[in-house]
Amino acid sequence: MNKPANIGSYKADDVEFLLKDLSAIKLEDSTENRELKVQSGVHYSESLPIEYQPPKAYVDLFWETLQEYKQKVALCIGIVAEQIYQLKGDKTVLVSLARAGTPVGILIKRYIHMHYHVYLPHYSVSIIRDRGIDENALQYILNQHPEADIQFVDGWTGKGAISLELTKACDDYHKKYGIKLDDTLAVIADPGYCTTLFGTREDFLIPSACLNSTVSGLVSRTVLNQQYIGKDDFHGAKYYHDLIPVDVSNEYINLISKEFVHIAGESAKLATKRNNEKIETGFLGMEDVKRIQAEFAIESTHYIKPGVGETTRVLLRRVPWKILMRDPASPFVKHILMLAEEKGVEIVPYPNLKYLCCGLIKSVKGINQ
Repeated sequence: MNKPANIGSYKADDVEFLLKDLSAIKLEDSTENRELKVQSGVHYSESLPIEYQPPKAYVDLFWETLQEYKQKVALCIGIVAEQIYQLKGDKTVLVSLARAGTPVGILIKRYIHMHYHVYLPHYSVSIIRDRGIDENALQYILNQHPEADIQFVDGWTGKGAISLELTKACDDYHKKYGIKLDDTLAVIADPGYCTTLFGTREDFLIPSACLNSTVSGLVSRTVLNQQYIGKDDFHGAKYYHDLIPVDVSNEYINLISKEFVHIAGESAKLATKRNNEKIETGFLGMEDVKRIQAEFAIESTHYIKPGVGETTRVLLRRVPWKILMRDPASPFVKHILMLAEEKGVEIVPYPNLKYLCCGLIKSVKGINQ
């Protein structure tokens, strides 16, 4: 029977990772090699990028941004936490999608504990685009909590690929096991209009999007590679012990948590209002993506990553081609401008965009072949 892996730098009562520990296996490849493989049809979840270690100026910018927006992040967490608790109450089991969802799930758990004195169980599980959710992990959760009302949690939405993957995964699960799961995804920011459970629809910088594992409990992206993952195993991940000296995961959680006392009243009010409104989704961000695809003759929408969080990821772990920018003066894109300059990536002014920015991945097929 799978058991939660003892991985990551978070406290055990903040989250249980339902992942197989692959720390001893070399799964990393250079960004260029990996990009070539992914674009040639090897699934991205079979290997890992080498973790980018940012220069001091970038880390300083992370702390500056965090200090400036910690209350805004806390308010968005509070609104989502209140919505979840008002809708589901004590039966809620938080299930965050590793890894961007993990710090968000921890913060929601902390908020609910602080304001309702209830300890909700919180697990982190893997979901992978085109391959679905880790069903072994879901089975484990439902065995532990037969009455569970599962609430899935992620960091933010881009164009909605993971929201759609989650809906499909929940449908598949229902067909296979007769168990209906709520596929509504709770996020801090929903600039793509993909869900009804969100803190804001503004495309703003969630500071945990700036860094990789060092703000996500030192856990890698999740891996689904049949060489290492059997059919009854949880999906896998690595624990980057070597990054312990630069880990800020718990500092980030503590800093945001301290703000909850200032925003509780406002979040409860906004959440009640939200729960009584009809909220449209409509995946509006896809309109932008389709237009950009046609305008720049891009072969797949997979190469178009809209929103601050996704653009940051393109610069941190893919081979970027161009960055489209609605407003280069926005305080939420300072780190993107810094990364783009460091990597020599062109910034294209692009005012007609629902998101603040959009990262375009370079097509590397045919290069060096």
